[in-house]
Amino acid sequence: MAVRATMSRFPMEEDVQESSGIPWGITVTPFASKDENGLSPVYGSNGDLLPRCENCYAYFNTYCELDQWAWNCSLCGTLNGLESQSIARYSHPQSCAEMISSFIDLELPMEGSDEEMMQACPVYVAAVDLSSSEEFLELTKSALQAALEALAPGSLFGLATFSHKMGLYDVQGPIPVVKNVFIPPDMEGTLPIELEDVMPLSQFLAPVETCKDRITAALDTLRPTTSWERTTGAGQGLDGVLMGGRGFGVAMEALLKYLGSEYGNTFALARVFAFISGPPDYGAGQLDTRRYGEQYASKGEDADRALLPEQTPFYKDLAAVAVQAGVCVDIFAVTNEYTDLASLKFLSIESGGTLFLYSNTDDSTLPQDMYRMLSRPYAFGCILRLRTSSEFKPGHSYGHFFPDPQYENVQHIICCDSFATYAYDFDFTSATGFSRHASEQPVLQIAFQYTVIVPPEELSSPRLVSASRGKHLLKRRLRIRTLQFGTARNMNELYDNVDSEVVLSILVHKVILASLEQGVREGRMLLHDWLVILTAQYNDASKIVQFKNGGSLTARVDVAFSQCPQLQPLPRLVFALLRNPLLRFHEEGVHPDYRIYLQCLFSALEPSSLHHAIYPVLTSFSTPDKQAYPCHSLSRAVLINSDSPIFFLDAFTTLIVLYSSTADPALPFPPPQDCLLRSTINKLKQERSITPKLIFIRGGQDDASAFENYLIEEQHVDGIGFASVTGFGSFLEDVIQSVLEYMK
Repeated sequence: MAVRATMSRFPMEEDVQESSGIPWGITVTPFASKDENGLSPVYGSNGDLLPRCENCYAYFNTYCELDQWAWNCSLCGTLNGLESQSIARYSHPQSCAEMISSFIDLELPMEGSDEEMMQACPVYVAAVDLSSSEEFLELTKSALQAALEALAPGSLFGLATFSHKMGLYDVQGPIPVVKNVFIPPDMEGTLPIELEDVMPLSQFLAPVETCKDRITAALDTLRPTTSWERTTGAGQGLDGVLMGGRGFGVAMEALLKYLGSEYGNTFALARVFAFISGPPDYGAGQLDTRRYGEQYASKGEDADRALLPEQTPFYKDLAAVAVQAGVCVDIFAVTNEYTDLASLKFLSIESGGTLFLYSNTDDSTLPQDMYRMLSRPYAFGCILRLRTSSEFKPGHSYGHFFPDPQYENVQHIICCDSFATYAYDFDFTSATGFSRHASEQPVLQIAFQYTVIVPPEELSSPRLVSASRGKHLLKRRLRIRTLQFGTARNMNELYDNVDSEVVLSILVHKVILASLEQGVREGRMLLHDWLVILTAQYNDASKIVQFKNGGSLTARVDVAFSQCPQLQPLPRLVFALLRNPLLRFHEEGVHPDYRIYLQCLFSALEPSSLHHAIYPVLTSFSTPDKQAYPCHSLSRAVLINSDSPIFFLDAFTTLIVLYSSTADPALPFPPPQDCLLRSTINKLKQERSITPKLIFIRGGQDDASAFENYLIEEQHVDGIGFASVTGFGSFLEDVIQSVLEYMK
């Protein structure tokens, strides 16, 4: 569990926090195997015996004062008695994880019989769009072949298709058999027959290790529905316009009901991979994509605002059904046409899944992403709870979870991998703030309760191994992290303890929220105004800019934060965020689906990854085996003035190697596999949550625009006009003028 704060020393009181301009909050990556310093938790058992505070329900931890019979809660100060069982345990402190470390992971007893605990086969279902092209289906087949290689023995797999009809495949016989049921075209329609009556679920879900060849054979039979089939099946639609045949909404609704009947019996968590090549345009859940054309042509309405909200609650409601059915949905959209991901996204992100978008089939990393996603460990049925000491409280929470309807600051996460990151910001509970006594420092505690599926070969007990007979075992665990923070006595001390990457994370969450509620323009204004206020407060606190009685300035505004290294990255990060497609204007050609995809991606990234995605890291190499400079600014001047022949740009989703046009022709191109540059690339690819696209460019011979587009510092912040040497510079000048206006 990695936890990072926007400032490692918390503000002493509300006035200091508000006047600093720095958002106060944390990011949490709960299922990360180590903390932010690379340390693992101390593992233990008997999580149900861990003492809890009678007042605030926090868990006992190493910051609590303990005597023979009682303990003081480190969060609220309440004195709690100890039960005799705990007294006996704590007489041998080295045997108790909670006495050794403030970062612990304890096993919890599972409810139910051993037999119920064993019924934990991982279930995976592919739902494939046949209203598509041959190229789309070939890519989907490759992705599912990769998935079959990644799935653990004992997994069950089902193959379904959808178009104007829904198909279920039986791959357990000698040859694959498909049974189809037609999807009604009307907006309120459901399937005329239950899927269980079309094919029993036990027939549909096949064991991967014994049926892999027949699943592959079934995949080979997939063909796009012909235009004749679609015309006959779909018929005429609204206003006499021929409707398509992509009955995605009805198919997913039926599939969730089908699987949900066996939730807690056949499986503890099912994952559905939905492969879609365009917008749902048939039956219930169909989306009207004409709004894209209308808004794009419209001059009277803000397209950046109109295209971000969902047009129907259908998929948000369907996500709630998925949660109840124990199903997590991952959506893989392979399309460059408007698909309205603003409506579809809820089905994936609110069910614990991921939204992937690929603009074409030619250079798609879908098979690699599929394999990577299924190869890494994940937890499910998770509950995340944040508690704080009494002087402050959580404000907003951000991330792909859904809040508990009954309890405050409790979030439910259906499926969580080691990369998934969430964020919180804080507020003071009173104007007095924190105590000045060192013994009463701010404390926060994060509890993460989760379930993992343990394959039979990983069970430690011989009795369990023999009892499992090839089945998987469920294990429920409780991971707890308790942190104590110092306080900053003044503004300068606060600024000296800022983590700019975490500040960026909180800002991204806030501007995404503002964009969704009020449009992209409002999100941009919020970000610009924040930087202006921060710059003004810093200059005032540092006594750099002061007004004389006549109103004239005594010194020039320090917009570069020259006296505070921790704040120096922020102007560039804000400029880069304003230039990112997340916040670029519609007129610049930003596809609304791509913007939605970035919102979903960025709001789940941990701070360092988000930094790379917003402001890519540019390094230079003198040879493929020798790094020249670790970090350049994203400026064309760097290419002109640098003597280095090789540049490497890491933009998180894309990795680009550029050999300059003046590079020695004797340098090997592309870089050989055994060199430093290539090993750097391979390491980065391994550490990513998604597969980055790798591009090699030879300057003077290949088109270098893919690389040059990332050199944003000469671009105008609003994307208007031509690139000039004053892009980032003129942005800073504008900030200075705004600061002067603000400080008058």
